[in-house]
This record gives sequence, C-alpha cells and structure tokens, in this order.
Amino acid sequence: MTITDILGPDRIVPELRATTKQGVLEELAALLAGATGTDAAKLLAVLRERERLNSTAIGEGIAIPHGRLPGLRGVVAGFARSTPGVDFDSVDKQPARLFFVLVAPDDAAAMHLKALARISRLLKDKDFRARLLELPTREELHAAILAEDAKF
Repeated sequence: MTITDILGPDRIVPELRATTKQGVLEELAALLAGATGTDAAKLLAVLRERERLNSTAIGEGIAIPHGRLPGLRGVVAGFARSTPGVDFDSVDKQPARLFFVLVAPDDAAAMHLKALARISRLLKDKDFRARLLELPTREELHAAILAEDAKF
C-alpha cells in the first residue's frame, strides 16, 4: 500500500479553518465523509473515540487522527495543515500543524497499521515537514506527498 492508493488531491486542505482540537476533528471528518460513503457525524465519533484513548499528536507538529469504521471498503486518508498550529494535546506540548487523518475498515487491523507506519515514515524527515508547511496549493501538497512516498 502506498499513499497514492489512499490519498487523493480532493482530500487535502491547505489551511484548516479550525482553531481547536474539536474543530479540527470536525473538519477532518467532513473531509473524509464523501470518500468513505459515511456521514461526517459517524466519522467524527470514530475519531473522537480514538482521541479519548490517547492523543494522536505524536510531536514535532504532527497529528495522525485515525480510527476504524465498520463497513468501509478500504483505507482512506486525508491531509490538512494549520499554519499557526492547534493545541492537540501533543506529547511534546507543541501545537500540531500537519494532520494526516486515516480511517480503515474495522476488520483490517493490519492494513490500518501499515498505513499508519507509512505515514509516520514520511513525516520523519524534518525537511519534508518544512516543505509541507510552505507549499501553497492542494495540488502542490499532493504532488510533494506522493513524491516523498515514492522514495520508500
């Protein structure tokens, strides 16, 4: 599985409007609603439940909200950015600025973990993260993500 398989340019938000964790989760759920064939409220409930367990903000300005959804056909991802950052209860206490949201079928734990690992690997590179913060358009962000993913 590659990022190309799960992330289309229509699921990229160059600048989130939300300024709170709750608002970000709402925007991300709305972003994936059409691609998953599920309403945003159901997706929001899945993302909130995962956040209740532990924050998905992993530090260095990154958060990867994710969850599993019964009836989903495959893994679906989205990417969003908040230039000023949002308090997302990160382990390093820094605001999250880069958000990859991921939803997988309920019965596909291995695919879910593989997608999480791939996204984490992409975001390890400090220079790549800096580029994601600078690129102005959805298309440029998508192209940069796919190019970086192709290196692996």
